Amino acid sequence: MYIPASFGWKDQDAILDFIRHNNFAVLVTNGADGRPRATHLPFSIELSENKMKLTAHLAKANPQWKEFEGQEVLVIFSGPHAYISPSNYEKQQNVPTWNYIAVHVYGAIDIVTDEARGFEILETMMRESEPAFLKQWATLSEAYKNDLYSGIVPFEVTITNLQAVHKLSQNKTEREQQNIIDDLSVQEDTAAQEIAAAMKKIH
Repeated sequence: MYIPASFGWKDQDAILDFIRHNNFAVLVTNGADGRPRATHLPFSIELSENKMKLTAHLAKANPQWKEFEGQEVLVIFSGPHAYISPSNYEKQQNVPTWNYIAVHVYGAIDIVTDEARGFEILETMMRESEPAFLKQWATLSEAYKNDLYSGIVPFEVTITNLQAVHKLSQNKTEREQQNIIDDLSVQEDTAAQEIAAAMKKIH
């Protein structure tokens, strides 16, 4: 990912928190025919002493999983974004731009063949998305669960590289930054408001 020096984001704890709160991402792999493949999926992140992993599952009917073996994959997490008007700048000689937050995760992908581990991945996603559903899940028959499980492919991505961009007008003056925050804060667009809140944290 192209990351201008002014907008690089190195705070790993904040990046991981961003992934957790923007976990619906795009899994990108290389197809056997040379064309990229992409699937939109929710991900969980797991941390151990010396390893970080993303976990997820896709439909077995989706042929992308058949090309996983030996691949380095890209998972793209997108956050809020907002148009920035040059009317917020102190000098007339300026142009519009866009503020945004995004994270690219690279890693080795592996299909999970152990059923117990596969169910653990599913239940982790349930716990993160709707903990109350686990009570209902526990009452479902094993036959029903196994039938559902037969239609999915759980997988893990062992993270080898995190790239993050935090483009929040760091290259502008304090006055301009405040003008942008004031402008975005009153817009109806919730993404614009989120960018304003993110700017307040770093400026």
